[in-house]
Amino acid sequence: MAQKLQQFVKTEQAYPDKREADERREDFGEIYARFATDAVKTQSSRCAQCGVPFCQVHCPLHNNIPDWLMLTSEGRLEEAYEISSSTNNFPEICGRICPQDRLCEGNCVIEKGFQSVTIGSIERYITDTAFEQGWVKPAKPKQEREQSIGIIGAGPAGLAAADQLRRLGYQIHVYDRYDRVGGLLIYGIPNFKLDKEIVVRRHKLLEAGGIKFHLNFEIGRDADLAEIRKRHDAVLIATGVYKSREMEVPGTGLKNVVQALDYLTASNRRNLGDTVDAQTLDAKGKNVVVVGGGDTAMDCVRTAIRQGAKSVKCLYRRDRRNMPGSQREVSHAEEEGVEFVWLAAPEALVGKNKVASVRAHRIHLGVADASGRQTPQIVDGSDFTIDADLVITALGFEPDDVPKMFGAPGLSVSRWGTLRIDNRTLMTSIDGVFAAGDIVRGASLVVWAVRDGREAAASIIQYLDAKLGAKARAAAE
Repeated sequence: MAQKLQQFVKTEQAYPDKREADERREDFGEIYARFATDAVKTQSSRCAQCGVPFCQVHCPLHNNIPDWLMLTSEGRLEEAYEISSSTNNFPEICGRICPQDRLCEGNCVIEKGFQSVTIGSIERYITDTAFEQGWVKPAKPKQEREQSIGIIGAGPAGLAAADQLRRLGYQIHVYDRYDRVGGLLIYGIPNFKLDKEIVVRRHKLLEAGGIKFHLNFEIGRDADLAEIRKRHDAVLIATGVYKSREMEVPGTGLKNVVQALDYLTASNRRNLGDTVDAQTLDAKGKNVVVVGGGDTAMDCVRTAIRQGAKSVKCLYRRDRRNMPGSQREVSHAEEEGVEFVWLAAPEALVGKNKVASVRAHRIHLGVADASGRQTPQIVDGSDFTIDADLVITALGFEPDDVPKMFGAPGLSVSRWGTLRIDNRTLMTSIDGVFAAGDIVRGASLVVWAVRDGREAAASIIQYLDAKLGAKARAAAE
């Protein structure tokens, strides 16, 4: 039965049932249950159907959120899925891992006083239902095109571009250095946020649609960029950024001081059934200190809890209000037993052969800098010590030296090391080679990578169409 819209004045905000913290600490299962059918209709009906939908404006993909909320409230889920998937290649993934509290839900016009519509949970419900009902189909192009496109990187940007291009009949080859498709979706994001079967399911769908994957294939080792360029009519570089930023304090060379991505990758590989011979990457029975305040830091502290850490502390130099990570993730972590040490930064890591403690100092937030954020300042004489058997640094990521790695000195980079592109065509300094995702914009959200991949696909189509037109004109002459 269809629900009347604009019910936010009568119906309170509700999320799907969340597992109790004591229960979810014991495993890596997703923490939210699925919405019941009646509940998803009711929550969808809270949408105000406003004239200027800020939820859509603040979504990087500009998803048609009010439309699929209305259709969901009316029980027209297949149509809701069609609209949802028309702007997003992976709504079942974004519905799970997007920081909706900073994007669509955080900008909902009814957010103040009545609380926002639970957009992410509804998006997840729509797509999970679509898969169950068989509405999600592999790509079936109306015609096959001879033109071939090589995509380097099987993360969200590369996969979104591959999906867009394959649906138009292009021959798509995706190269990735890892043994599984998904990039950070597989090895960086823990299962309690994104069950890996969701990624595997999407991989199988893309493969069934005719996309060819070349795994364990490293550009610079198995072929350089010039060789890949010769194989294809166009190339997209969508490698992401994986090089961890270093913590510049004494003691970082001690044992049991590890980078966030190494730690998360080891944990995810264990959960996938791989053999991981790295005792230092296991938090069981240890006092764990995670340094950083982004979503990666939240993934680390919550993983350490599930591995059976003795204690888990998150050290962050700003306060909670200035934390870059999702506030929802912070709340989940607190519920699970993580202790946050706000306004504190490491001064040194202490130990003989392996780390034994973190010496830190208190921070005062001073005047705002050019970015508008208050500048952290050390409080004199505020040193204190935290016991630590394992220190995980989660200070963000930066790009590797891509031109050197790919044997392509002609690739131009920015002063940050990201690939430089023409902002109009999205092409790099090498003709026919495009770039998208974090390797261009720096470490960012999955939803931005999906958008970048879609835009790169559109640019590649324009480039290939222009080449075909030039070829036809030359033949006519």
